[in-house]
Amino acid sequence: MGPVLAGVLQLLALAAALALVHKPLGAWTAKVYTSDTHWRVEKWIYKAIGADPDTEMRWPAYLRGVLAFSAVGVLFLYLLQRLQGVLPGSLGFASIDPDQAFNTAVSFVTNTNWQSYYGEQAMGHVVQTAGLAVQNFVSAAVGMAVAVALVRGFARSRTGGLGNFWADLVRGVVRVLVPIAVVGAVVLVACGVIQNFSGIHEVGQFAGGSQQWNGGAVASQEVIKELGTNGGGYFNANSAHPFENPTPFTNLFEIYLILLIPFSLTRTFGLMVGSVRQGYAILATMATIWAGFVALMMWTEFAHHGPAVQAAGAAMEGKEVRFGIGGSSIFAVSTTLTSTGAVDSFHSSFTGLGGGITLLGMMLGEIAPGGVGCGLYGMLVMAIVAVFVAGLMVGRTPEYLGRKIGSREIKLAACYILVTPALVLPLTALALALPTPAASMTHSGAHGFSEILYAYTSGANNNGSAFAGLNADTQWFNTTTGLAMLLGRFLPMVFVLALAGSLAGQRPVPVTAGTLRTDKPLHAGLLTGTILIVTGLTYFPALALGPLAEGLA
Repeated sequence: MGPVLAGVLQLLALAAALALVHKPLGAWTAKVYTSDTHWRVEKWIYKAIGADPDTEMRWPAYLRGVLAFSAVGVLFLYLLQRLQGVLPGSLGFASIDPDQAFNTAVSFVTNTNWQSYYGEQAMGHVVQTAGLAVQNFVSAAVGMAVAVALVRGFARSRTGGLGNFWADLVRGVVRVLVPIAVVGAVVLVACGVIQNFSGIHEVGQFAGGSQQWNGGAVASQEVIKELGTNGGGYFNANSAHPFENPTPFTNLFEIYLILLIPFSLTRTFGLMVGSVRQGYAILATMATIWAGFVALMMWTEFAHHGPAVQAAGAAMEGKEVRFGIGGSSIFAVSTTLTSTGAVDSFHSSFTGLGGGITLLGMMLGEIAPGGVGCGLYGMLVMAIVAVFVAGLMVGRTPEYLGRKIGSREIKLAACYILVTPALVLPLTALALALPTPAASMTHSGAHGFSEILYAYTSGANNNGSAFAGLNADTQWFNTTTGLAMLLGRFLPMVFVLALAGSLAGQRPVPVTAGTLRTDKPLHAGLLTGTILIVTGLTYFPALALGPLAEGLA
């Protein structure tokens, strides 16, 4: 079997597996967030945290819940790292330096999982399991809660209530993430991913000598890092490490976990707003962009014009032979079109155009299908912009799902879209202009520029992957990427929840003969075009200086 055919078959198998669970998982998630009953274990959690799960929250109260919970998470994880040296199960590792502890705490709480450290050489069992793995669950649940709040904004009318943040948070963890993670962890262990609490031991090498490795509860963290679109690896090599991702099957299974909830949430959206066809329109847009990016990535990595690539038959530098071009391309596109950031290959070693595709995937806003929760609400914001543009074209007041899109709504949508480039582009320029951060670049020229651009794009979009030729473990990058992650996560949530409150307070607009149908292929095409045009107008000059210049050289 040729490598191209193998890649195509992997793609088809993945699409079929996702299609099988789309309806049941989407329906279950909709039931989770519309149920009036509380499980016993959930009641225990509410009592422990002092929350009333039946209190309806307006958007400011919902936002305060999101911010307060996340702030406590940052503080707890920061202190856990700073005290690591005196904790049991530290494997002899010292406490983490203040700037790196801040960066890591922010990274995992914001669902970014950017890592400026070597996991197997820095973090003990307690920090990995009680700190990082826990945040992998709850940060994903926060994203799902905000997405559901926006969906309620479309589904409800003449009310300011968006639900209860604490109930949405707990249900997302208990009823959705934990059950799937338990099953997924068992599958990974059965396929060779390690799961233990062993200490550091010597491992012999084929070329002679030895190397030190530590064990860990890897399978349980691996499954939620992919399922929750988090991405932080137990080991520095991330999902390229055989302890995390040993076989081609586990590679495909981990991609499946990455895409599972984001694609299924479109069904949840359709059921909650009372129109499954609206969910299919969003799904079609996401799937079209994702499949197009995978095809482009395979083409650039199989058939790039470079002489070394042509001699080898494909761009194999930085890729695992056991996964090949097909598996590496699907993984790279999936991880950067979602907010996952896990990697099974070295993105910095991709061809110039291939690296540009990973960058562009993040610059789209990671909405195809996007992260758990954040992909759906990002796509819905773009849908609002698309119907606004369509309304301008035909001279009608734009409407979406029975809601008028007025000046308030479009201003909030515009602010949402502008947050990320307002962080990425100035920080990139500043890092290149100052001598200290610029010295962290391994490469000069177009590729060096791409390293810096990739770092801030990844941070502000809460992705977490990197062009790893950049030395990001400096006070400058730990601080500035930490700030980019904080602002890139929570400022958009402010605008999303304010938008949800505005929509929920409206009276529904009846459908007329002049209403633009948003459940048709025409709207999906308009939405796709709007996403690509907005992103292109924003980032094309920067892409031209980096990956395009390198790829066309």
